[in-house]
Amino acid sequence: MSEPLEVVREALSGAEAWLVGGALRDRMLGRPVDDIDVIVAGDVRAAARAVARASGGPPFELSEEFGAWRVLSADRSWQADLSPLRDGDLEADLGLRDFTVNAMAEPLAGGEPVDPFGGAGDLAAACLRMVAPGAFDDDPLRVVRAARLAGELGFEIEPATVEAARARAPRAAGVAQERVFAELRRLVGSDEAPHGLALLDAVGAVDAVLPEVGAMRGIEQTRYHHLDAHGHTLEVLERVIELERDPAAYFGAEQGERVAALLAEPLADELTRGGALRWGALLHDAAKPQTQTPLPDGGFGFPGHDAVGAELARAVLTRLRASERLRAHVAALTRHHLRLGFLVHRQPLERRDLYAYLASCDPVAPDVTLLSVADRLATRGRKADESIAKHLELARQVLPAALDWHASGGPSPLVRGDEIADALGVAGPEIGRLLEALREAQFVGDVATREDALALARRL
Repeated sequence: MSEPLEVVREALSGAEAWLVGGALRDRMLGRPVDDIDVIVAGDVRAAARAVARASGGPPFELSEEFGAWRVLSADRSWQADLSPLRDGDLEADLGLRDFTVNAMAEPLAGGEPVDPFGGAGDLAAACLRMVAPGAFDDDPLRVVRAARLAGELGFEIEPATVEAARARAPRAAGVAQERVFAELRRLVGSDEAPHGLALLDAVGAVDAVLPEVGAMRGIEQTRYHHLDAHGHTLEVLERVIELERDPAAYFGAEQGERVAALLAEPLADELTRGGALRWGALLHDAAKPQTQTPLPDGGFGFPGHDAVGAELARAVLTRLRASERLRAHVAALTRHHLRLGFLVHRQPLERRDLYAYLASCDPVAPDVTLLSVADRLATRGRKADESIAKHLELARQVLPAALDWHASGGPSPLVRGDEIADALGVAGPEIGRLLEALREAQFVGDVATREDALALARRL
């Protein structure tokens, strides 16, 4: 057993208890086990307190109605959920679970696994199968979980399970949205996210929980695109995952290390900046269905899809009960994802153009630069090779400055607003305008000292 499992096993020695669900499944697959599920035939509260004493972390009740408790480890690196044995019978309890690979149990005290529904065989076959036809009626969120779990594990969903899930998929729209987001967050954050989204589509859940993504199906684009808006979106997500996995392949070793560090930074809602970038990839073109406009020479344009899309991305994440920080971050990625492309024909960039880009995109300048690269790599229609090469060349120029800006917060002011007010006798919005002009002048090298800055402010 892993160390957390050993802690739980020792704490509950002498109790009648079983390791169940995802913890047992993951242990059988050789995956890390940091989320432990245990069934207890007895006093669950006393069992939770025993585990808490052993782990050094707090216990708290999850559900008064169902009698479940959770214990966190002292360093919060793992948790254990303890539930009472339902109906007083282990096999009956397992029969109420979602999928066969989660409906196995192993005595904590040792002994043979209990596997009444063939979960071990399905695990070996990389197959996700419902325990019973009513599994999705008991909890419609299981439709989303089927796609998430199969995507994470690289499994396929058994055909009868797909059909049963599709029949109940519309009901997933009525599930508490924070529960939906918890599943989608894991699905989009998986290394196999495109596979997971394809499975979410296969079980009919995209239109129920992410209708904005489903609406992009069949939306024809310009001749510079080789896929419709939906296919393009999934490919952008794939490219973001590639960038996250090996940024050095695109930006060299030094900048690759800096990109990796950026994407590993915690952001919000248990997501890193890399995880948030994936949501930016998923939603950056979500407004294309409502902005699609025929062009005189054929094809379609999408005027304003960046600005409209920013509001749409915010609305999606608001519905899913995401935090304001994540909503603002993904909305900014969507709003600014076209900006770098507009600068391709202005190479080599002047410092003033670079400043305008960084200031406009702040605080997501390095993130949206990466998104624009993934977007460009996934656009392989007319003149693709030439366009991709030029875009990458520009991104490699801009990214170091964007990362520097992110690390420092931009140029440190040479003078304060109150100093400008005292020296020039100005007030109100005029102070802000002058401060911004001085910040730009400092970035481009026109001023270097406090005296230079005040002299320029007087001229302005």
